[in-house]
Amino acid sequence: MRTLDQIKQEIDSLSERRIDVMRALSQGFDATLKAEHLELEEQIAQLWDEQRNARAMLRFGDRDVIIQRARQEERLSRAA
Repeated sequence: MRTLDQIKQEIDSLSERRIDVMRALSQGFDATLKAEHLELEEQIAQLWDEQRNARAMLRFGDRDVIIQRARQEERLSRAA
């Protein structure tokens, strides 16, 4: 798993590239630039998801452990 700083740096670099692509698209339509823009948008969205997951993991711990603990507590409450 990458660190938050690494993810942030990649988001920043892709955002800069997206600005360049959008500037070029504002000059006139180009199918390859449009495709690159869509790809950049998708990559940036994935990176934001990865960053949210990394922050949650740092704050709350491993997701699988949390789910396992919740299921154990649920079984205990049903047994009582």
